[in-house]
Amino acid sequence: MSLVTPPLSLYVHLPWCVRKCPYCDFNSHEKRGVLPFGAYIDALIADLDQDLPLAWGRVVHSVFFGGGTPSLFPPEAIDAFLQQASARLRFAPGLEITLETNPGTAEHGRFEGYRAAGVNRLSFGIQSFDDACLQRLGRIHDSREADSAVKLAQDAGYDNINLDLMYALPEQTLEMAVYDVERALALQPAHLSHYQLTLEPNTVFAARPPQGIPGLDESWDIQEACQARIAEAGFAHYEVSAYAKPGRQSQHNLNYWRFGDYLGIGAGAHGKLTLGASQEVLRRWKVKHPTEYLAKAGTPGSIGGDETLATHRLPFDYMLNALRLHEGFGLDAFEARTGLPRSAIAPQLEQAREQGWLTVDTAGHVRPTELGRRFTNDVIELFLADE
Repeated sequence: MSLVTPPLSLYVHLPWCVRKCPYCDFNSHEKRGVLPFGAYIDALIADLDQDLPLAWGRVVHSVFFGGGTPSLFPPEAIDAFLQQASARLRFAPGLEITLETNPGTAEHGRFEGYRAAGVNRLSFGIQSFDDACLQRLGRIHDSREADSAVKLAQDAGYDNINLDLMYALPEQTLEMAVYDVERALALQPAHLSHYQLTLEPNTVFAARPPQGIPGLDESWDIQEACQARIAEAGFAHYEVSAYAKPGRQSQHNLNYWRFGDYLGIGAGAHGKLTLGASQEVLRRWKVKHPTEYLAKAGTPGSIGGDETLATHRLPFDYMLNALRLHEGFGLDAFEARTGLPRSAIAPQLEQAREQGWLTVDTAGHVRPTELGRRFTNDVIELFLADE
């Protein structure tokens, strides 16, 4: 069984933010003084040049600027990067280019500039439309700024917009969570990300948990009520925490969830690549701190680590992504992306079927059931092999 080279995406990490949120475990660093926009773009290109031999001749199907707060970077910097990147990589016609943005950094004219640079999808980190909830989350914007930022983007011609919302927030009731959804829907986005607040290790909230976080039953009630309202508004629930209007699924994230390949450049960025000659799956990550990254980008010292996935790891890594999707996956896709025969996961699939977590149809398509979607982590753990 051999691997089939999957689609390729490009992830670009812009690591600075105005203020680190207490729940955030991403590689983000508070802005201190004037940011070195030009130097960082140069570092990104040096980083990309170093990784290019891993992806010679391949077509890039999506680009995603994540952070941090990418919208701290001016349109001119984003434009400079995209021009240089597209001269080195084959960009597919009309590819999706997403930029994450914080409503607190939105300025008049910026969205026109991003659009002119080629960014055709925006993802707003709204989190809530309740000002007290936003303060408890450490956000730098309020609900009025959230509304204004999205409308500025729409006035600039954007119609492919995602809004991030969190639920089960400190002191949040079911009614408050549904109100957040209503406010989001009123802005007519193409996509919603709706996910539960979790206390991640090495965050302020993990060290000092806030009071009033809803319990498991309350959180489930909130999730169900919000899901019903989002579905009523015409959004398809296609991934654990993602909802889209028809044809507006995140192409970049779909590539992750379907075990596609991606180059990861920038401080702390992670990449995953299927190597043509050896047919091995390589994970590579870059050094995390921006100062070290700026000093070492383009040299071997910028690589935080390389890991070639052992064969026994592949099923778990595949399921970690694919079982988040409501569509599930085909056994032929599993074979093509991992190079393993379907028999390698047959016992685990049978166990999941017996638990009522998965269905497998006669065409070999595997789908999580409603029960399986409630126990996604348990289903995925079935595929975790002993070292």
